[in-house]
Amino acid sequence: MYSFRDIVALRTFVRLRSELPLQRIRTAMGTLQDYDLTDHPSSYKLVTDRKTIFLVDEDGRDLVDLVKRRGQTLLLSMADVFEPFTNLQGQDVVDFRQPRTNIEVRERRMGGWPTIAGTRVRYDTVALLLEDGSVAPEDAHHYYPHVSAQAALDAADFEASVRERRLGH
Repeated sequence: MYSFRDIVALRTFVRLRSELPLQRIRTAMGTLQDYDLTDHPSSYKLVTDRKTIFLVDEDGRDLVDLVKRRGQTLLLSMADVFEPFTNLQGQDVVDFRQPRTNIEVRERRMGGWPTIAGTRVRYDTVALLLEDGSVAPEDAHHYYPHVSAQAALDAADFEASVRERRLGH
């Protein structure tokens, strides 16, 4: 008698075999063992693009190639690209869509240029307004009615961060 888990594993292999040569399936199973992933095969989520087999990680966000580029992790969604991460130099890379609380990036607003949240006002325009100190953040709304003092401070802070990166500091 086969257990339910055994049936699931067998169906997984049959499904994969309908799209891939048996050797690739064997390679994938070997890769699981190489990485000490020795749970029952039914406990893994495996997907294919008809060229290789990928293991979907526990949180469902990354794919690990088990055949072609054994062990390499691939991004599963663009959300992984947009959210904050740390680069190889150990620098924090900000959230792409909302680099500051009051700054946002929308593809169809101002060509994807960062703006004050909920407006079409470019962040760098507000930062420039505050740059020489002649306009205080709490007075930014006199020039741009929908820009709060905190949004103006976020714009100035983000501009300082962008300049710092440009200068390589």
